Amino acid sequence: MNGAESLVHTLLASGVTTCIANPGTSEMHFVAALDRIPGMRCVLALQENVVTGAADGYFRMAGVPAATLLHCGPGLANGLANLHNARRARSGIVNIVGDHATFHRPLDAPLTADTEGWARGVSAWVRTAAHAAEVGADAAVAVQAARTPPGQIATLILPADTAWDAGGVPAEPLPVPGPAPVDPAAVQRVARVLRERRDALLLLGGSALGERAQALAWRIAAATGARLLAELSNARHARGRGRPPLLRVPYIVDQAIAAFAGVGHLILVGARDPVHFFAYPGKPGRPYRSGTALHVLARPEQDIEAALAALADELEAPPAAPPDPGPRPAPAQGAPTPEGLARTLAAVMPEDAIVADESISFGRGLFEETHAAPAHDWLQITGGSIGCGMPLATGAALGAPGRRVINLEADGSAMYTLQALWTQARERLPVTTVLLANRKYAILLGEYRAVGANPGRTALDMMDLGDPDLDWVALAQGMGVEAARTETLEGCADLLRASFRREDPFLIELVI
Repeated sequence: MNGAESLVHTLLASGVTTCIANPGTSEMHFVAALDRIPGMRCVLALQENVVTGAADGYFRMAGVPAATLLHCGPGLANGLANLHNARRARSGIVNIVGDHATFHRPLDAPLTADTEGWARGVSAWVRTAAHAAEVGADAAVAVQAARTPPGQIATLILPADTAWDAGGVPAEPLPVPGPAPVDPAAVQRVARVLRERRDALLLLGGSALGERAQALAWRIAAATGARLLAELSNARHARGRGRPPLLRVPYIVDQAIAAFAGVGHLILVGARDPVHFFAYPGKPGRPYRSGTALHVLARPEQDIEAALAALADELEAPPAAPPDPGPRPAPAQGAPTPEGLARTLAAVMPEDAIVADESISFGRGLFEETHAAPAHDWLQITGGSIGCGMPLATGAALGAPGRRVINLEADGSAMYTLQALWTQARERLPVTTVLLANRKYAILLGEYRAVGANPGRTALDMMDLGDPDLDWVALAQGMGVEAARTETLEGCADLLRASFRREDPFLIELVI
């Protein structure tokens, strides 16, 4: 058995059964091992940032890591942007990065790079295999690291000779640590604040946005009068009927400050201390006022659901159902607006759908109009590096078979990773992409105003995606995905319904 074969056996034994790949020469023995050893689903992507973004979406839905296969340092570098997003989402991923044979590296061949250095910025665990006999053990540790709560990125660099040399030894799976236990003192401190104050806000993030955790948070809020808010960017948010009508921290600075007005005690539940996305002249860096007391009920790596359950018990909070959002809205009509698109989505979305949201500026107000939609999961861009939406939708469909994925996608962001459409077509994934075609980097126009700059012709040209216009119907069809264009919300509703009856991917170019 060679090192590559021991790697595949160890990954499978450790519960890693999907490999999303863009292989190269140095990885051919690993590819051959994947061919010979049954059990691994191998998914080809045409660019490494699609590979890593799909692995992120896979973990968000499946709860277990996929392996990626990347070609040497430059292949890893191509995937770094979506690994950055995955790190912010706390997704578990096992990167397998090929490299030159150990004896070839000193020759400084063209692909030689500081692969470990590039990996460390996005990885919690990095190791370069030294010998074929150690590859299996290295892989077992990598999977353990990736599955450590709440999820981490582990990168195993595989020199070619450690893959082809004989002497590989499969390793037994290592125990997966559970979440860190609840701190009883933290529960009591927060309970005391909630009993004594009426100016508290619970900021929910990470697994606090799961269905059961949200139900506990709603009980606590109903019993104490505390407010609830979700973080700005969330890996996975259970939403729709039967779930609390949570809003998220606004992106716009003044709106975020207004959302925290009157908050004297901010309680973090799996969430970070909130900060604004960017700095702006004369604006504060945080949305809450100076003097606000911060409390941590549970950190992301802790058992957040257990912490909320303990807090609800400490407060003797009675059961409380979220409010009935009323009937589903009718689809909107006329020219597309954010509110109209949200109502249309709520009107036609199938049960148990997954929304992969990279709608950027157009989609900031979608939450308020979609509370009446059927129960669904909403995945967001978490690290701010655009180009995640299409890969995220692809990985979500791989990680949650049978569920319809709706990708709300800005046209500028989509151009970073449109190759994901080809993978959706090859794998016949049930992804409906709503391509929001405003033919500009609209978010940058807003940022120009926010920082007080005065754009001229040259600046405006750098934010314009026209001349020539992008033809998304042609681009999708060139990737093997059927597509249609519409300029109205009633047309969008008709195309959405038609796409939901299909098993294959479909793209709707919605001109806005």
